[in-house]
Amino acid sequence: MLFLHGGGQTRHAWSGSCAVVAAQGWRAIALDQRGHGDSGRAPNGDYDDAEFARDVVAVVQALGRPAVLVGASLGGLASLLASHAHPDIARAVILVDVTPRLEQTGVLRVLSFMRARPDGFESLDEAAEAIAAYQPQRRRAPSTEGLRKNLRHGPDGRWRWHWDPELMASWSAERWSVERRERAIAERFDAARALTVPALLIHGKQSDVVSDATSREFLDVVPHASYVDLADAAHMVAGDRNDVFTATVVEFLCSLPGAPSAA
Repeated sequence: MLFLHGGGQTRHAWSGSCAVVAAQGWRAIALDQRGHGDSGRAPNGDYDDAEFARDVVAVVQALGRPAVLVGASLGGLASLLASHAHPDIARAVILVDVTPRLEQTGVLRVLSFMRARPDGFESLDEAAEAIAAYQPQRRRAPSTEGLRKNLRHGPDGRWRWHWDPELMASWSAERWSVERRERAIAERFDAARALTVPALLIHGKQSDVVSDATSREFLDVVPHASYVDLADAAHMVAGDRNDVFTATVVEFLCSLPGAPSAA
């Protein structure tokens, strides 16, 4: 299984889920996508959907066997496009709160949060306060230690998010005209229509990025896909309700032909 995080996250978003599915007999791999965490930054600043998809293809081909692709948001789009370009790489596809068409209000809120503090934070506590304001539905962690995995401590003593600042330039409104956005949506729908492997869409009911309408739109073009609506989760599904999310993934995995028996 290959776990692919969302924009602005790192591989650590999947730690709990990876441990559980590994115990079920799966080889679980979570990686930092380009420009995130410990992976390299794109030398040309190219963070187009197609580049992330090409990375997915390269990783699965290096593994030497088809994988179950689990992608949240950005990772889900990359999985969808990768499986379209190379259908032989995907054993199944799990999309985590992402559909070919996204609600722009929610997308803009995510991008606004990511752009909000280019100068970083004075402390991990300050970063935690910013996250709490952005995700009021999520219970705040009792410790800020986990944030060390998602922020870099710079030589100036400030904490900055663990992603390439060029991401924001690549995803700016200036580069995303209406025509380009509609073309990207059309390409994602083409990829969805071409899906033949087992598929699962997990939607966070409180999400403002994926709605009931965009979920139905996806299911209309992928009628064989399974669908789960998690009532207490927003866009960051795995972080909001990791227990329920992981149980949903395990149940789906058990339905796959040739799935390993639990250890």
